[in-house]
Amino acid sequence: FRRARQLEPHRLQGMEVYSTVLWFLKREHELCYLAQEVVALDRLAPQTWCVLGNCFSLQREFETAIKFFNRAVQVDPSFTYAYTLAGHEHVSNEDFDKATASFRNALRYDDRHYNAWYGLGTIYLKQEKYQLAEYHFRRGLSINPRNSVLQCYLGMALLSSGACDDAIHELQRAIDMDPSNPLARLRKAMALSQLQRNEEALGELLSLQQLAPRESTVFVQMGKVQKKLGRQHDALASFNHALDLDPKSGNVIKAHIDKLQMADIAEDDSMV
Repeated sequence: FRRARQLEPHRLQGMEVYSTVLWFLKREHELCYLAQEVVALDRLAPQTWCVLGNCFSLQREFETAIKFFNRAVQVDPSFTYAYTLAGHEHVSNEDFDKATASFRNALRYDDRHYNAWYGLGTIYLKQEKYQLAEYHFRRGLSINPRNSVLQCYLGMALLSSGACDDAIHELQRAIDMDPSNPLARLRKAMALSQLQRNEEALGELLSLQQLAPRESTVFVQMGKVQKKLGRQHDALASFNHALDLDPKSGNVIKAHIDKLQMADIAEDDSMV
């Protein structure tokens, strides 16, 4: 995108996607600068309002962001990307009715807009409507079959519905598409653990530890698996490391430590 802007400084097409990339990378200053530039180029372009919306979304000014995304579709009602951005903003506010309406509006103008199929799938996943979630993720994958995120979320929907073997298959496909996808590895480890394939689960978590060394969730899950394997000291070390990484989740992690210590006490009592 930087190269494109060097070659064509007045280009607006694609800047809405570039602003989303900057949003995911949390590059607030670059996004604000981009917003200033596109406003100077064309205040009536839908891309401009999408960039502005992403800029305010990153600053956690959600209502203003939604207002700008809505402005983009007022300027161009067929601009599907703006509906999708508004939908994700509504999801972050847990306003699922408005989010659903936004994603469906996107599909009304372009039924191959896979982002909207993904958005609807995430809503149904949050609402525990796992078959609907699976359907929408599969529709998205039929359009964009090499998308690791979509593949991962399909696996998550299957895992949530209890289809662990199918979930492992789909999650492995997500990992093959993008070996650095941490969520796919974490969910695969959880699925393996549910099937009592704990050595495999631990191996997956050890690989994930290299990708996300400061993610407390990885060490919590590792502690759970080590506990199942009877490695109490390793489990305690994992839980304590998770606590160091994420003190805000202290109550949840301490509950795991307490259960571990209670199991040790029970085992000691049984040996007396």
